Amino acid sequence: MKKNSKKWISVAAVSTVAMTTIVGCSSGGKEAATTPSSSASAAPAAATPAQQQAPLDLNIMLPIFKTNFPKDDGPVVTEIEKKTNTNIHLEWVPNASYTDKFNITLASGKLPSIIYVPDVKNPSFVNAAKSGAFWEVGKYLKDFPSLSQANSIIMNNSSIDGKNYGVYRGRALGRNGINYRKDWLEAVGLQPPKTIDDFYNMLKAFKEKDPDKNGKNDTYGMVMVKWTGQWASSFDIMKLWFGAPNKWGVVNGKLVPEHQTPEYLEALKFMKKLYDEKLVNQDFAVFDSAKWNDPVVNNQAGVIIDVTDNAARLDDKIHQTLAKEGKDKPDIHYIDNMIGVTGKDGLKALPTSGFAGLLAIPKSSVKTEDDVKRVLKFLDQMNSPELTTMAGYGLEGKHYTKEGDAVVPSKDSALLESEVEGLNQMLPFIPEDRGLKVKQTPLRLQTAKIQKEAEQFIVANPAEPFISQVYSQKGQQLDNIINDARIKFIVGQTDEAGLKNAFETWKKSGGDDLVKEMNDLYSAVKK
Repeated sequence: MKKNSKKWISVAAVSTVAMTTIVGCSSGGKEAATTPSSSASAAPAAATPAQQQAPLDLNIMLPIFKTNFPKDDGPVVTEIEKKTNTNIHLEWVPNASYTDKFNITLASGKLPSIIYVPDVKNPSFVNAAKSGAFWEVGKYLKDFPSLSQANSIIMNNSSIDGKNYGVYRGRALGRNGINYRKDWLEAVGLQPPKTIDDFYNMLKAFKEKDPDKNGKNDTYGMVMVKWTGQWASSFDIMKLWFGAPNKWGVVNGKLVPEHQTPEYLEALKFMKKLYDEKLVNQDFAVFDSAKWNDPVVNNQAGVIIDVTDNAARLDDKIHQTLAKEGKDKPDIHYIDNMIGVTGKDGLKALPTSGFAGLLAIPKSSVKTEDDVKRVLKFLDQMNSPELTTMAGYGLEGKHYTKEGDAVVPSKDSALLESEVEGLNQMLPFIPEDRGLKVKQTPLRLQTAKIQKEAEQFIVANPAEPFISQVYSQKGQQLDNIINDARIKFIVGQTDEAGLKNAFETWKKSGGDDLVKEMNDLYSAVKK
């Protein structure tokens, strides 16, 4: 293979499409009534539409990352209902089992008013959308102050055959990276890693050099978890360091699935090395993502490869834990973050698709065009600064206070979990996050900076917009073959020959048909 015949599409321009000018955002309240100015005896103003309409009943199915969660009659949900003229019932599903629950719910036909779709390419969702089970909302968005400003690239990425069957939940494109214990790195006498070898040495030191200085051999390098939906696993981020593509690469003008590249195998061998040397948790294949942060906060592991904005959340948790023990140092950061480390092809970063799932509206529960417009109005209202802040941080004076324009969350974590945390899962963040922010610490400012910088290093998936008939029918089976094979290889249940046999099984199970179809779609786009 010629070196210059291969390219894993590395694109910065994907994030540079200009947003339309931000217009005044509807508060979602009652429309102003026009009153005559001439006489006190003038007739009262007519009732506004919000006054005339009964509250809209909304059942919303969302993922939750904690074992505790906000209840329907909680103070924040109640206030959101008042602001949006709705009655809200929240159906919370543990994130680790959300995809299974989503598929079961879809098959049952008993759908909520709004359902979170973790993966727009999920074959069950694609088939349901194409068969007319969900409203195509793209044509309505122009009628709403915030939703009308949806990013055209993200709309394309989240579409099915160019149609949008839900409102995307906006996210930073350059969001993925490395979060690590800064205090541990200093304790073992190392500098932040720059290369893959540096990264390995950091994990090894975190296991072998007693980074928490408790005199015990009770730490390891990196915590990994079971993950579902479109969310990236740690391996998905790390494989790019070795030059592997993002799901699909381009070789000699043809699309090639990532696992058929030598760089992908190289990355898997690195993961196996980390596992064999016990530098990662040995139960990663079944470790619940709801508990991902715990080993880092509890001084067991030193690294999480995830979204870089998780660094601030980890740091806050460590401060809270140490404060209870009277050991906190409030003026330092215990966590640091970075885009990644450089491999032979330089620094590479896994982009998000610009969105984290969809908020889809089923036709079985939202039956008329007027009804879907009311649901969309609710989602539009949730983008207002007031409601975005409320869903993210709760009520001022109860769940947070303000320091200038910054939010200072309550230190009562049980209160926040039971009344606030998780409500942000129904926020579209379109065209952006307009809510109040927590105090912009040096770590949070750095996170925003590196997420912007990461856009120039992202490796795009050239097949991102394509919807495959083969994948819609066999995608889950094909993905399971690859996922099971790579886990078995990493943990030593199969060798390289067994891994390649699984790749052959993938080809015979529909993989060859998938490659042909994707290349047909790719050729059509190029023409």
